[in-house]
Amino acid sequence: MSVIQNNIDLVNATLTVKVSNQDYAEKYEKALKTARKKINVPGFRVGMAPMGMVKKMYGQTILVDEINKIVSEELYNYINENKVNILGEPLPNENSKVEAFNEGDDFEFVFDIALAPELKVEWNKDAKLPFYNIEIDEKLLEKQVDAYRGRFGKYVPAEKVEEKDVIKGELVELNADGSVKEGGVKVEKAILSPGYMKDTEEQAKALGKAVGESFVFNPAKAFVNENEIASLLQIKKEEAKEFTADCQFTVSEITRFAHAELDQELFDAAFGKDAVKSADEFRAKVKAGLEEQFVGDSDIKLSIDVREWVLSQLKDVQFADNFLKRWLKETNKEMTESSIEAEYPKMIEDLKWQMVKDQLVKDAEIKVERADIEAAARSAAKMQFIQYGMLNVPEDILDNYVTEMLKDKNGLRNAADQAANAKFIAVVKEKVTLENKTISFEEFNKFFQ
Repeated sequence: MSVIQNNIDLVNATLTVKVSNQDYAEKYEKALKTARKKINVPGFRVGMAPMGMVKKMYGQTILVDEINKIVSEELYNYINENKVNILGEPLPNENSKVEAFNEGDDFEFVFDIALAPELKVEWNKDAKLPFYNIEIDEKLLEKQVDAYRGRFGKYVPAEKVEEKDVIKGELVELNADGSVKEGGVKVEKAILSPGYMKDTEEQAKALGKAVGESFVFNPAKAFVNENEIASLLQIKKEEAKEFTADCQFTVSEITRFAHAELDQELFDAAFGKDAVKSADEFRAKVKAGLEEQFVGDSDIKLSIDVREWVLSQLKDVQFADNFLKRWLKETNKEMTESSIEAEYPKMIEDLKWQMVKDQLVKDAEIKVERADIEAAARSAAKMQFIQYGMLNVPEDILDNYVTEMLKDKNGLRNAADQAANAKFIAVVKEKVTLENKTISFEEFNKFFQ
């Protein structure tokens, strides 16, 4: 058995696998005997059918399977042992097919492969890339403080209805003359908020009302969504579509959302009991949290800029385009030729970037350990809790959350990717010159719009 490589050009090659009768005969006979033990042939006990009959019935299929196994193993052994850097997987050459599989014959199989091109990136201190330090000014800080006050706010009683209030009371359906409809819709503990009403005239009927007062409105005009109408009137969606009557709403309770005061109750809720004891300490703590978040955001932007800088050096690199498009079609049956043509340029850009990253990681001997993955998962978990307003999550809860996150394959992969990218960016920072630029949060966000 032998494998012969023929380089057509810098990125295309063929691998010819030659298989003689001696290479497969023994394995073929062994496979036939194994199959005979399991085959049920009418007129014979299982495993007792004549070998000639087994060979006649199943020999061709078994022969093809055994030869395919041998060829596949030899092909990948050659690629690994000779360190042939390929993209995708070998594909059978369309112009060199085996017409028939006859026992005792020698065979020759030709496969097309795509050779990975050499990607040369000049990593040196002459390369200058921007690194954006996001400025935390008073306006941004106060906005974040206000956001925390909102997260820990609560509903309090109000005297008169305003747009964003929640009002509770009794709702009854009316006749055309304004009288209460006997047997009509009646909801004793109805809840609505004028702010959700789409019609300003209907909304105005509720505004300014006090507890004990009533107003008449039309739900079909106030809400365009039958789901909202059905929920308010506590009727079926189908009935809500046909409901056109006016209703009377008698207010029994008005509540309004109020931001938390900047006091010890808020400090304890946000950061734990007595961790913060003054408004100044609270602002400092909030600012530190923003700084931690923004370091990660700045690294993300740097990663994007590094990618653009790398790809600008690789514009003229050639790939085995025809082969790769064929391989994409073979391995992604849902992709059409038009979708492959449309998406291929972006795929190549992504491939270039991944190849460069992989090479740099290899050269720098970067290793992602379990501890790195757990640290990345922990950081991601903290950010998730912060988004929900949970700033002081107990360590045991955080540990359990991370453990569950890493049990999931996607969670584990995402954490590993984040850990690897963090180490990659750390290496990049050492290889190029970073030009620190202070920028406002608003200006920084424009990069991602």
